[in-house]
Amino acid sequence: MCLAVPARILEISGDLARVDFGGGVVREVNVSLVDARVGDYVLVHAGYAIQVLEEREAEETLEILREILAAEEL
Repeated sequence: MCLAVPARILEISGDLARVDFGGGVVREVNVSLVDARVGDYVLVHAGYAIQVLEEREAEETLEILREILAAEEL
């Protein structure tokens, strides 16, 4: 199964961006496939931003992922 996770772009340098997945997880991803700016939310899969998301959609998805992770801890 493939999984793509929303992240917010913190800074962009060329085709690479530092993104925040939340919870202190910051990584570098390739943004060459999307037209994104600092502050945008992107869907990240395998180190690539594959889609720009609306903030509301990204936050809803992140909340669902947090709920799934919390349920697994039980």
